[in-house]
Amino acid sequence: MASTIGFRIARLPHLWRSILDRRLAPLGLTQTRWVTLYHLWRLGEGHPQCDLARVIGVEAPSLVRTLGQLEEQGLVERRACDNDRRSKRIYLTPAAMSLLEQIDSVAQQARKEMFAGLSEENLEQLNEWLAVIEANGLAIQARDQDNPAS
Repeated sequence: MASTIGFRIARLPHLWRSILDRRLAPLGLTQTRWVTLYHLWRLGEGHPQCDLARVIGVEAPSLVRTLGQLEEQGLVERRACDNDRRSKRIYLTPAAMSLLEQIDSVAQQARKEMFAGLSEENLEQLNEWLAVIEANGLAIQARDQDNPAS
């Protein structure tokens, strides 16, 4: 049984994104765009592009292209930093805020459906178990980085 848990954990993010992609497509959003908007919303406005790229887990050039598309859609604004004109800070527009409310509503409904059959206590326990697994993985990763294989 333990050997299948890793496969299931790996499959869930793909399944989740697939469900959201299908449900958000009518809003004119690709996965790259809704993920970027959602992370910016959660991170807070006015952060440099490099911070947003790091949070999303993408390379800066990929994010620049996506931000350009979102800017064309009137959903974000890129403004030069006051103390470093080369750096750009990202801001959501009012149109993005309205869209994010829709994205959040779709995500909440999908989450409700995915968690069907689980009690609040089940979800709390699952969250605790995942936190332990994540902590173990981070400890392994740190240890492996400190002691690279020869």
